[in-house]
Amino acid sequence: MATAEMQSENSVDLSKQFLLAMPGMVGGEWANTVIFMCEHNAQGALGLVVNRPTDLMLPDLLQRLSITVSPDAPAAQQPVFFGGPVHTDRGFVLHTPGRDYSASLPMGDLLLTTSRDILEDIAQGNGPAHYLVALGYAGWGAGQLESELAQNAWLNVAANNAVIFDVPPEARYESAIGVLGIHSSMLTGTAGHA
Repeated sequence: MATAEMQSENSVDLSKQFLLAMPGMVGGEWANTVIFMCEHNAQGALGLVVNRPTDLMLPDLLQRLSITVSPDAPAAQQPVFFGGPVHTDRGFVLHTPGRDYSASLPMGDLLLTTSRDILEDIAQGNGPAHYLVALGYAGWGAGQLESELAQNAWLNVAANNAVIFDVPPEARYESAIGVLGIHSSMLTGTAGHA
């Protein structure tokens, strides 16, 4: 049996969970990162970073796409997030249910949409109640995420919509760890072995 197949049989599906970068193990641009895991299977994993707003504001992105933003639309104050380093030219909208869009995939009680129609609704103030627009995604090949988890690089916790939509981006890491009832100062990057 191939190594990736053995790992996938023994691994837990992390879809619809948060991955949190472990202190001391994940540094640089990944330090204190919160990733909402959209998909995790034997072929690999895909997630969106939900706590890294960019300097690009949503109205500027929509203007580049020739979508007019209504001055009253909440989109006028929203940043675009760095979803991850893979395909940063592609946009993703993680959102609560609402209208049916042409390219939506269910992610538990959230949806991931990649079609223009949701952006048009958001621009006019008719979009979903809660949404996060991201460029790019975080991706792992078969067995890669499992290997990083075995090295204690990531901590997984149950995803919580309030962390994504109600908590300011700079506080999402601590808030996500708080789901476990702990603070990041209680974490260590070293792994123990018996």
